[in-house]
Amino acid sequence: QKYGYYHCKACNIRWESAYVWCVQGTNKVYFRQYCRTCQKSYNPYRVEDITCQSCKQTRCTCPVKMRHVDPKRPHRQDLCGRCKGKRLSCDSTFSFKYII
Repeated sequence: QKYGYYHCKACNIRWESAYVWCVQGTNKVYFRQYCRTCQKSYNPYRVEDITCQSCKQTRCTCPVKMRHVDPKRPHRQDLCGRCKGKRLSCDSTFSFKYII
């Protein structure tokens, strides 16, 4: 699981997501995300590891792991290529091996 930056060329809308699924050890994206306006699917133009905001490390031992994501913001299952049309969404089905 990685963090991605998206840009819809049709609508000129930009968004970010902490639900970018890549081949392990690479930045090769498995699933596209859909633009909320025009519903066209895109790969992120930039992908990075999800890092701790306290120590800036990917895997850390900080007691509180601050992220550059809002954990209270709901995952848009209707815009996610991985869980669109499925009963469960990415935020409820990801494996514990992805927790940093």
